[in-house]
Amino acid sequence: MKSNIPFGSAHILIPKTGFEKWACIACDQFTSQREYWERAYEVVGDAPSALRLVFPEVYLEDGDAPERIAEINRSMEQYLNDGLFREYRDAMVLVERRLSDGRVRRGLVGAFRLEDYSFEKGAKPLIRPTEGTVLSRIPPRVNIRRDAALELPHIMVLMDDRDREIIEKIDTAKLEKLYDFELMLGGGHIAGWLLDKDSQSLVMTKLEKLYGKSGSDGDRLLFAVGDGNHSLATAKAAAELTGTEEGRFALAELVNIHNEAVDFEPIYRVLFNVDVADFVAKLRAAFPGDEGKRIEYMSLESNGEIYVQGLESEVLQQFIDAYLEKHEDAQVDYIHGVEATRELAASENTIGFVFGGIGKDELFDYVRRNGILPRKTFSIGHAEDKRYYVEARKIR
Repeated sequence: MKSNIPFGSAHILIPKTGFEKWACIACDQFTSQREYWERAYEVVGDAPSALRLVFPEVYLEDGDAPERIAEINRSMEQYLNDGLFREYRDAMVLVERRLSDGRVRRGLVGAFRLEDYSFEKGAKPLIRPTEGTVLSRIPPRVNIRRDAALELPHIMVLMDDRDREIIEKIDTAKLEKLYDFELMLGGGHIAGWLLDKDSQSLVMTKLEKLYGKSGSDGDRLLFAVGDGNHSLATAKAAAELTGTEEGRFALAELVNIHNEAVDFEPIYRVLFNVDVADFVAKLRAAFPGDEGKRIEYMSLESNGEIYVQGLESEVLQQFIDAYLEKHEDAQVDYIHGVEATRELAASENTIGFVFGGIGKDELFDYVRRNGILPRKTFSIGHAEDKRYYVEARKIR
């Protein structure tokens, strides 16, 4: 009988040793900061690393994707053949991530059933994206996953456990600790425990209760994708191509949105190759008022602010999209962190934007009422606090 809960155990692979050089940050971070990734490769050196099994998005436009993908696949096969991993069958892993500010974010790594996820407009599955899916971003990522032997997740899926009864109540005292180490390049500290069968059963029982509170039949919202929506969409698209049993699921981390260390931060915008004076003139003409929600812009030439009605990211994105249609040389990037945005904006022909955003307590209600948010609306925490790749799973 099919379970109501599209989450469960998986055959999880974890390296036997060398965690400090193994774990690296999500591939969709620091997309305009090559120096971060160059430093990561320096840290890793010749050691086995998840860094060699993922495709940092900063390199997507370099024109060598086929060679990079082939090397990724070769490294996956080599690591498997070399016996690098220890496999934990039918496992769930409790993760405790100590962030740079000392707070601890808990999560539970397991398998999500992809048939209960959809990014199609108007769909109401149990697992829903929280932001718009850019369809053009899917095929290049499917090319990476299509022939890969492993998946390494940076996806974080949220649940609305207001009473903190599920993940927060797991007692680690009786669990086997799998790893405990410092993450590279300011990522903080991470530890992981293997759930025993009793703990797994209790988690699933409590998830069933949460399912009962998730809405009416046909319109239940149990899980919402917090980070990594395009990765989950890619897993779904690849599963439809391969048709394998392993492909019906995706490994990801389940996190309670009400965990005290879960912060929602806006994802800011930086435009490159623009005539800043012309852009600012058009911007101020479009938004002449001084009431509403504030958006700050900054550049070498000028700084200022505008005020908009509605969700800041949505209104600004609509303006940027319209501008890009008429200016083919201009490019936009989506940046995590105010300081990173300011640094990038301090270059010629570049302008950056920072603004407020949606609160985490509003997310599930917003998605129920309105559907998905505009793409790149929020991020969970600072870039350095994003999920690092530790666990893996065979998908072939």
